[in-house]
Amino acid sequence: MRYIIHKENERGSMDIGWLKAKYSFSFANYYDPNKTGFGFLKVLNDDIIALSGGFDTHPHNNMEIITIPLRGAIAHKDSSGGEGVITSGEVQIMSAGTGVYHSEKNDSSTEDINLLQLWIHPKEQNIKPRYDQRKFNLEKNQLTKIVSFRDENSLWINQDAELYLGEFDKDSSVNFETINENSYVYLFLIEGEIEITSKGESLIKDHNSLKLSKRDAIGIIEANEIKINVKENTKLLIIDMDITDAKED
Repeated sequence: MRYIIHKENERGSMDIGWLKAKYSFSFANYYDPNKTGFGFLKVLNDDIIALSGGFDTHPHNNMEIITIPLRGAIAHKDSSGGEGVITSGEVQIMSAGTGVYHSEKNDSSTEDINLLQLWIHPKEQNIKPRYDQRKFNLEKNQLTKIVSFRDENSLWINQDAELYLGEFDKDSSVNFETINENSYVYLFLIEGEIEITSKGESLIKDHNSLKLSKRDAIGIIEANEIKINVKENTKLLIIDMDITDAKED
């Protein structure tokens, strides 16, 4: 088992007025040769979009794009016919496939938006573009599967990957079982504080623990089970990717 830590204050950033963004991986004018993705995950942007702000119509192809609003509402429209307003509690996925144009605008007249947007490299190239969104009611102290390649109760993704959201109370814990021993798992802490262990042993021997705080992240390679101990009320996102038949970028 191997791992890498991405601390909140080490993320890239951009501020152009209507958009304030934090980048977990190299994106736009931010480039770090050590942060060009993790497994199939190529982008994890933490965006704040001001009133009347948004992304004008622009193209994408051969990418799975997932949008998770944390606050506010965003209006989406694309050339495949996909259209909708995504609010906090909902998740959107767009398979860009052979090519799609889309726009995303702040749909609120009273507040800004904070959203996470992820780009995941697809398994099959040049599929027909598709769009979907769904509301999920998160049960406290449980992980909810929001995106999956195999679960009909989740949004479908064109990749051997699954995404989970969870809200946990202080002093709770959860054991997360990965897809298999070849999984790349990226855990992004939206809010709170947690301690990560694996197979009953701390990942970091000195200080006997590995603690993550708000907006920190950890990428874990080849772990069958990960235990998460919650130190403060927490919200987290997990991306589990099976790279058995894929080459690491």
